[in-house]
Amino acid sequence: MPLKGKKMPRLLDSIDSPEDLKNTPIEDLPQLAEEIRELIINVVSRNPGHLSSNLGVVELTMALHYCFDFKSDRLVWDVGHQCYVHKILSGRRVAFQTLRQYKGMSGFPDRQESPAYDQFTSGHSGDAISSALGLACANDILDMDRKIVAVVGDGAIAAGMSFEALNHAGGIKKNLFIVLNDNEMAISPTVGAIGKYLTELRTLPLYKDFKKEVRHVLNILPIFGKPVENVLEHFTEAMKRGMTPGQIFEDLGIQYYGPVDGHDIPLLIGTIKRLKPIKGPVLLHAITKKGKGFEPASKNPTRYHGAGPYQLHNGMIVETSKAKKAETSYTEVFGKVLVELAEKNKKIIAITAAMPDGTGLTTFRDKFPDRYFDVGICEQHAVGLANGLAASGLRPVAAIYSTFLQRAFDQVFHDVCLQQRENSVVFAMDRGGLVGNDGPTHHGTFDIAYLRHFPGMKLMAPKDGRELKRMLKMALEVDGPSCIRYPRADIPDEELDLPSRAFSWGKAEVLRKGSDGVIIAYGAMVYPSFKAADILSREGVEVTVINARFAKPLDKMAILEAVRAQPVVFTVEEHSLAGGFGSAVLEMLSEEGADVRKIRRLGIPDRFIEQGSRDELLRDLELDEDGIFRRFMIELEKLDISVPVRSARHR
Repeated sequence: MPLKGKKMPRLLDSIDSPEDLKNTPIEDLPQLAEEIRELIINVVSRNPGHLSSNLGVVELTMALHYCFDFKSDRLVWDVGHQCYVHKILSGRRVAFQTLRQYKGMSGFPDRQESPAYDQFTSGHSGDAISSALGLACANDILDMDRKIVAVVGDGAIAAGMSFEALNHAGGIKKNLFIVLNDNEMAISPTVGAIGKYLTELRTLPLYKDFKKEVRHVLNILPIFGKPVENVLEHFTEAMKRGMTPGQIFEDLGIQYYGPVDGHDIPLLIGTIKRLKPIKGPVLLHAITKKGKGFEPASKNPTRYHGAGPYQLHNGMIVETSKAKKAETSYTEVFGKVLVELAEKNKKIIAITAAMPDGTGLTTFRDKFPDRYFDVGICEQHAVGLANGLAASGLRPVAAIYSTFLQRAFDQVFHDVCLQQRENSVVFAMDRGGLVGNDGPTHHGTFDIAYLRHFPGMKLMAPKDGRELKRMLKMALEVDGPSCIRYPRADIPDEELDLPSRAFSWGKAEVLRKGSDGVIIAYGAMVYPSFKAADILSREGVEVTVINARFAKPLDKMAILEAVRAQPVVFTVEEHSLAGGFGSAVLEMLSEEGADVRKIRRLGIPDRFIEQGSRDELLRDLELDEDGIFRRFMIELEKLDISVPVRSARHR
């Protein structure tokens, strides 16, 4: 009996590897599950992260690690934002305190972090079955004896790539264990016919015995002679298809089992152990509840998809309403302005790929349901759908994160740009630039490079909320495809106190003038550049600051004039330097025969950027106001241009 007031040791404190988990009696696993939930809730209360999805997959992850040896077997996560339990169980329990922090643990599977247990660095949807099938094929080619497991959510299972992989897996019959983690949600509720189909399956009796019973009944049906044998055979097959759960997977050649209770650990362990020896592709359908163990998250899993910080009081979770922030995000401005424009123009259509909240389209959805389309986690289809709408004379706006629009690269080329129609598709690219703690899978740092080379494409980026409004309105009025990129950030606290300037296609604006150099900034980098110019001015260095507004078409006249008149020209962008805005400027100047030796480019270097707050990452990359100031002063010194004595804080 423990001493009075002495805290009982936690089971979790002794779990430093999957082997420790397997040494834990099965009857103690429910307690361990609750301790894991407690740890996740505590850490996410300080380090905002994916809460609902991870609370829902605790028992399922424990059962998988209990039944497989993932040092030799392979576990592949689809999307990967539900991997916290996996990380805790695979030797990263202590490091979990640094979740999603700068220089800390990633919130997604990360090969650099754990080569033994994280097979792939992943944060996008739909790829797990394909990658897992590749590992299964490698087993046969390399004569390897290992189990391959893929965990896929009910939102990701409907992605096009998932179905392509299921089709292939069912055809080649490799040994592959697929777990369908069905919690009725992607980030928002699952949409589409597959979502409805899974809903019907959830109402069936749990476990695979139902399917066995159906087949047993069919097998003992009486046969009244040869004349009716064929009729009964067809009748039997029709009954089997109508009564057997998971028939869509069976038709694809995947052996379906389920649905099972994804929170019943003994049932999960027993079921997985019985299914492990089965040859060929197997799918286990597990029903889980997002946010389980945390009442606010279970009641509102969408709100707590990306959660924290929140308060814990005396060991109890206290839901606190977030105080209304004074700032307004670019996402909120976009959503509000699109609704205002749609009220006046009935041809405006909104499209999202399972991200109505993240893209700011919830108000549009509620106000104009007939002009709103959520296609699920299917960005390729979203762009193809937009093409069809535009071909009919409508004005579709596809609101897709920069990192996810990469998935529809071919559709942007083939289904939109190649058509060379006068009608338009507007791509509203949220999360353009560094997104912070989601890390390298979600940073939107490549969109200029993968869109700029398409003929007819127009690229723009606002410096603030006012410009976002004007760009969206203009994009919906102009012919041809266009893209607006804006960051995952709040509108700058104080919008520049400048007179309203002419706004037309391909024209930049000069924010201030100086003769010691020029900074040409694009989008979210305009404000830091302007503030850097203020610091330079206090040091006696006067520079011109140009808000480029457009990466395509460029304002040739303004840029050429700056290069001719100035000793050094900086381009500043929150984008990869390879193929980005600065590259576009260099290409144009080279074509015009200008002196490109004056150009210095600031942006994202040729590497993947880790997670961390956006401010931390910008500071680390010298893309904040102080960093831009320092880089400019260093360059003046290199050019042997006389500069005043600097203040100590900037040395």
